[in-house]
Amino acid sequence: MEIKSRFVETHIVRKNNKGIFEFLLLKRSPNVKYPNVWQMVTGKIEKGEKAYETALREVKEEIKLELQGLWAVPNINSFYLPKEDAIILIPVFVGFVDYHSKIELSHEHSEFKWVGTNEAQKLLAWPGQKQSVKLIEEYLTNTKLSELIKIEI
Repeated sequence: MEIKSRFVETHIVRKNNKGIFEFLLLKRSPNVKYPNVWQMVTGKIEKGEKAYETALREVKEEIKLELQGLWAVPNINSFYLPKEDAIILIPVFVGFVDYHSKIELSHEHSEFKWVGTNEAQKLLAWPGQKQSVKLIEEYLTNTKLSELIKIEI
């Protein structure tokens, strides 16, 4: 069995006019793998690309946004891929956008919504994704953002 890292997850966050952090969730299109599943920005790492570069590229491709900042979240999501008998490790990032940022979806997603932590945890499909949302919220609400690794973009 191998351990591989091929994908990234990037949670997009904004602060609303009440000072509450909201997460952007994207609903996968009905004609793609995992149809109609709610998720954060996700993507496959291309050859020669660093994980954080994938995160930035996927944000541009999936929602047409530039981030105000990007941080590595101290959580690695994972799953088992039976066809390859491999464990896949997924680095997790959080990126910030302005409250008034305009989202333009790619063909991969049919809709989006901004939600609070509780709603995000209800809508996300996998436990690791839910855990990442909770961890990000803890860092944001306890002003521990400085403890996360900031990525120079």
